[in-house]
Formats: sequence, C-alpha cells, structure tokens
Amino acid sequence: MSSPAQLLKTLEGRARKRFGQHFLASDGVVQRIIRVADLEHGQRVLEVGPGLGVLTEALLRADAQVTAIELDRDLVGFLEERLPTVRLVQGDAAQMDLDSVIEGSGWRVVSNLPYNVGTKIITRLLARPDRFERLVVMVQREVADRLVARAGDRKRGSLSVYAEARAEARIRIKVPPGAFHPPPKVHSAVVEFRLHPEAQTGGCDVAHFDAVVRAACSAPRKTVRNALRTQFEDPHIASALDQAGVDPQARASTLDLQAFQRLAAGLPLG
Repeated sequence: MSSPAQLLKTLEGRARKRFGQHFLASDGVVQRIIRVADLEHGQRVLEVGPGLGVLTEALLRADAQVTAIELDRDLVGFLEERLPTVRLVQGDAAQMDLDSVIEGSGWRVVSNLPYNVGTKIITRLLARPDRFERLVVMVQREVADRLVARAGDRKRGSLSVYAEARAEARIRIKVPPGAFHPPPKVHSAVVEFRLHPEAQTGGCDVAHFDAVVRAACSAPRKTVRNALRTQFEDPHIASALDQAGVDPQARASTLDLQAFQRLAAGLPLG
C-alpha cells in the first residue's frame, strides 16, 4: 500500500481542508473495506473523493472497474498519471448529474467520503436504486450513528428514516482518527447500505413521505403533534395520528418506519 504522506510529498501539496480531505492511511482498514464491498470480478464501482488513490489501488487489485469523481483538479491530474486505468471525472459529486457519469444498473459505491458533503452525497445515492445496488462508505461516526438509528434511539431523525426507507443499513467498521493522514478530530465509521428496489413509503408519494418525515422530526424535543403543526393543520394532524395509531404525545424518534408510512398516508398532499 502506498503511503499517503509520501504521495503528498510527490504531489508537492497538502490536504485541502476546505474539501474535507483526510486521506485514509491504514492498510488494515482499506482491506476490511474491500472485504465488506464483496466485489465480483469486473464489478463496476463508483468512488467519490479518491484523494491520493489509496483505496482506489485496492479496488483495482480486486479487479473492479473504477469510475472516480474528484473535486480537486490537482489530484485529478496526479491520479491520471498514477492510476491510468481509472476513469476520472473532475467535479462535485454533491451537485453533478450522476447520469452524465454512469449508466446502467448494478453499480456499487466504495468511498471515503469528504466529511463536509458526506450526508448530501449519501442521500443522492440512496435515491438512485436504478443505478446502485450497494454503498460502502466512510463517514464521521456521528453521521453513521444517525444513518442507522432505529425507533427508540435518541439519534433517530429524518436522515435515519430517509435511509431506512431506501436501504438496509448497518455500521460495518469503526475507524479511529489515527487511520487517516492527517488525523481528523473525530472518529469515523464505514456504513454498508443494501438498497431496496424502490423507496418503502407504504405506497405514498415519495416526496410527500419525505416531507412528512422532515416535519415530524423537525423539533426532536417536541411531540409529533406539535412538530407537524409547522406544515399541517390541526384537524388533519389529529385524524392522521388517530388513523396511524400514533400517540400524539410521542416523539418522532420513537416511531418506526411503518408508523411514518401510516402517518404520511393520513396527511394531505402539500
């Protein structure tokens, strides 16, 4: 495995904190990520934020066909010379049209995501089961805990429900700061998502379901009834809660996916 510190010297640059870059430097963690990804021969993989290409190298050794999106132009040029078999796309994965980069289905995402846009990128990827079947992504541990939080967990919020409706998610690897160069101030974790063929909204319009979830989770310390008042009228809220069998005094963090589905079905479309 190439040393990130030596590669940075070769590049004659430094980690650009404005891009949230902390380069993975642990061969043990890299190999564990590859095992979790469980890649088939010739598997098409999208890597977001390859950085210095340490994880990219391991993906290539696993016989993956790698397409990588990198924001930093300097790193794109560096990687083009260093790893010429990788298809590199310069741009912002949080903003770009993914259909302009990849086509077809059955893709997997294997990435150490930039901290500052990790959540946004994950939500974009989870919305595309037509393209992706599995995501194996590194994020801050705090974000990972929110992504996998289930009913009754205080960390459960709209992000948790968004992810649960679209995939089976679990934390597969816990990663300390020392596994990176330079070390971040926070711990990280690798989360695996196995995407459902379509969002499990109980038959509701997806945009409406997401809007109901956001409203219900908008004020974690408030009851579901009070939180929903930011978007819906009291008579509609009372009727929907009754039909869904949800206690008006409950907090959103205590509701499971099925309760949110029933709640969304009982509230009017905006």
